[in-house]
Amino acid sequence: MPITGMNTRSLISPVGITRFFEIFLSCTAFSLVANANAFSGSYGTWCMFSWCFCFAVTVLIIVLELTELFPKLPLSWDDFTSAFSMLAALMIFTSSIVYPSIYIDGTCSTSVCARQAAATAMSCLCFVAYAIEVGLTRARPGDVSSFLSTVPGLLKVFEAYVACLIFSLVDDDHSAYHIPGLQWSMAVYCICFILTLLIIVVTIGQCLTYIPFPLEKVLVGYNVLAVLMYLTTAVIWPYYSFKGNTRPNNCGRGCKWNSKLGVTFLTYFNLIAYIVDLVYSSKMVFVTATT
Repeated sequence: MPITGMNTRSLISPVGITRFFEIFLSCTAFSLVANANAFSGSYGTWCMFSWCFCFAVTVLIIVLELTELFPKLPLSWDDFTSAFSMLAALMIFTSSIVYPSIYIDGTCSTSVCARQAAATAMSCLCFVAYAIEVGLTRARPGDVSSFLSTVPGLLKVFEAYVACLIFSLVDDDHSAYHIPGLQWSMAVYCICFILTLLIIVVTIGQCLTYIPFPLEKVLVGYNVLAVLMYLTTAVIWPYYSFKGNTRPNNCGRGCKWNSKLGVTFLTYFNLIAYIVDLVYSSKMVFVTATT
């Protein structure tokens, strides 16, 4: 017999079951790393934060859906959960790559290393769980009731997250602040990140109805601008970063040259994301609207 006032069906739905796996796997990951006491430094702190943050928010989502309190929140619940599942998948994916590459060296024969390897495996499985949730909650063709669950909406989360990774890599590179070409690149990263984040916040905050213009067409125009800006950055950033700057022989972890290379690849990733975003947004506005 269902408990009065409790939405127990949310626990046994495919999405609900997937979230229980996410909680178990993320909790196991950060518990193993904490037990091994092997997360010192900024990279380890980031990985621990990712696992703990995703664990805590997923628990909160389950509780709010179980108690049916989420309709009382001043936000679009479907947009929020879709955006979070995409963000969590990206954060866990990053942690699953960063943690073993930084903290697991050579042969893994000690008990500490075994716990680190097990944590990495749990993190990889956790990423798969969040990716499954993204697939389960993604809007089907023709369903635009929840923008952030559509392909363009999910890409907005991806674009904002990649921009954050870019900022983390250029933070210690002071050369980006006095070369005009690199200054332009930083401006592109910042402008696109702010506008993309604003779109996400406005969507989750249910403020779209207060915007006095056709938002869909404005988004298409913004995507065109973002693609053009990132196209220039995809050329300018590597040109000014690597012009007369070969890779040092002793370039190890934390090497600025590697950071610049990472920013270059992330720039290309975001450029591709904005192009795909433009294609899907244009299709939603100009093709779907006419059929």
